[in-house]
Amino acid sequence: MTAQRSAFSYFLPLFGIGALHAISFAPDPLPLHFLPFVQLITLACLAFYSFKAARASQFVWGAFGFGLANFGVGIYWLHISMHQYGGMPFLLAAMAVALFAGLMALYYVVAIALARFFIPNARGAWQQQLAAAAIWASAWTLLEWVRGTFLTGFPWLNIAYAHVDSMFTGWATVLGAYGVAWWVAFTAAVMALFALNTHKHAPKSYSFPLGLALLGALAGILLGGIQWHQPHGDPFYVRLAQGNIDQQMKFDPAHLQDGVKLYKQLAAAAPKDPEASPALIILPETIIPLFQHQWQLDFWQEWIDIAKQQQATILLGAPLYAQQGERGIYTNSVISIDENSSPTAIQQLQLDYRYDKHHLVPFGEFIPPGFHWFLELLHIPLGDFNRGATRQANLSLHQQYIGPDICYEDVFGEEIIQSVRPHADHGNGATMLINISNLAWFGDTWALRQHLQIARMRSIETARPMLRATNTGATAAIFPTGEVQALLPTHTVGILDVEVQGTQGLTPYVQLGNWPIVTWSLIVLLLLGRKLRATHPHSQHNN
Repeated sequence: MTAQRSAFSYFLPLFGIGALHAISFAPDPLPLHFLPFVQLITLACLAFYSFKAARASQFVWGAFGFGLANFGVGIYWLHISMHQYGGMPFLLAAMAVALFAGLMALYYVVAIALARFFIPNARGAWQQQLAAAAIWASAWTLLEWVRGTFLTGFPWLNIAYAHVDSMFTGWATVLGAYGVAWWVAFTAAVMALFALNTHKHAPKSYSFPLGLALLGALAGILLGGIQWHQPHGDPFYVRLAQGNIDQQMKFDPAHLQDGVKLYKQLAAAAPKDPEASPALIILPETIIPLFQHQWQLDFWQEWIDIAKQQQATILLGAPLYAQQGERGIYTNSVISIDENSSPTAIQQLQLDYRYDKHHLVPFGEFIPPGFHWFLELLHIPLGDFNRGATRQANLSLHQQYIGPDICYEDVFGEEIIQSVRPHADHGNGATMLINISNLAWFGDTWALRQHLQIARMRSIETARPMLRATNTGATAAIFPTGEVQALLPTHTVGILDVEVQGTQGLTPYVQLGNWPIVTWSLIVLLLLGRKLRATHPHSQHNN
């Protein structure tokens, strides 16, 4: 009973700290510039408790409590999609979110347990503290990476996304989001070890690891000041449309035409400034709620007429269907329409340009084996879509090469950089990126603002402008530095006409991907961890 009470004394405070950690991934209620500080301090608290724990049960339950609250609060919006739009009973949807949060929390548990395996004793000279902090950061980063790749991956709430506006941001251009996560975790561990080891008789050299963490932050500032990109081609105007179509109306047969009609009006609207007429009009994900062959030729001719009237190319999201033998092929896609397009060709999928979504959403776009029973509880229009290739041709327009992605594909930095790299078969790398999304499934929640933070990180990693056209928000244009150029209020109807400049030049992260930070973390964990365990061969922790 004493051991159980001791473990519970770690679970309860870290559960509260984990809930506070969850609000650091997007502004509101916290101001934007508070996010990195709240995230760093709360993670340092987790590190402090994990180093302080005398028993494995303490740091295991503490890490689980922190992770359970972090994910339960941070992705509470999944409940809205399952209950409000999916028809799942309230309590059952809440249990599903709690179960998912618990599964995600296990990554934190494994990270902390792995770190403690290699750090038998967190007290010692500054050299040992420095090694312990590096090991803790490496274990954390490796498990963040595993979480972002295993079983299609779920890297949402990677700690790097709280640091889009911090001293560590510049590391994203070199090591990507996982590199930012490593430096943040290292700094949090250093802070925790300093608090754990410092007392009035402690030698001043204990502050050396803090100095190294500060140097890492200063290096991040310097890296952020390097301009990795140069202008490519001439700037031109782009229109981003946000229709704010309620999710319950979108697939309702009685209202199908209403949503499409609204987006036609937004696309056809005259620019406020005649000198700022858009050459590219971008509309959100699946604004066409039926397959292309289910619409009459007149329907597609209307879109062609709008493109001709605006003298623009239209990019819009649509589900596509093709018959392949006895089997139907379904894709969640982006297609282009201009004045030279043919309605018959669109119906028959003889398209000038298309992009097929590669990274599909489990349960939303494909059904994992053994989970058909779960989907029977939902009333969401789901499909078993086919995957597009990881690297597809970019759209060539006005001397630019435009790389699309759909929905939460931009959460995966290692996939986005594929479109930025030149390819022998698929041509030039992207000079600008676009994301089309529909987050109406999640209401007016953090999901929209969290996704914007993630998109900003992708711009920093790639040094490319990012254009986001979404149904409910956040519709925005983002500079290659990650700063928001223009933004529509969420859950409003509107258009955003903005001048965009494409860029060229490859950041180190685009060239090398995640392997440098993953390799570094493995080396640190194995080499320093082995050395640190050898220093304390008799240190044991009771269960």
